[in-house]
Amino acid sequence: MIAALDHVQLAAPQGSEDALRAYYTDVLGMTEIPKPPVLAARGGCWFGAGPVQLHIGVERDFRPARKAHPGLRVTDIEAFAARLEERGAEVHWDGDLPGHRRFHSHDPVGNRLEFLEPTNG
Repeated sequence: MIAALDHVQLAAPQGSEDALRAYYTDVLGMTEIPKPPVLAARGGCWFGAGPVQLHIGVERDFRPARKAHPGLRVTDIEAFAARLEERGAEVHWDGDLPGHRRFHSHDPVGNRLEFLEPTNG
């Protein structure tokens, strides 16, 4: 009965929204999605790229997700990795997933993100 993944939520500390906006829009190239007013009052921010949505909520006792992570499929992974590095983000390549090229990076509050692209063959 599950039809699709609607969004992934990550956590962040209070007051980190400006740094998150800069990273998710300027570095990753996502678009900020306005939160409904009742939810905006809680802090945090939402981002989208095509059908993909990442919601980032404020968590009082925040600890970054260092193992758990969203896996974001990209096109032209080499160019995407270069984009991140040009904008100051660290890129850590990992060749352990058969059939894919992938790397990990971290957002400004330390959450782990995986970027991957299937290989041809």
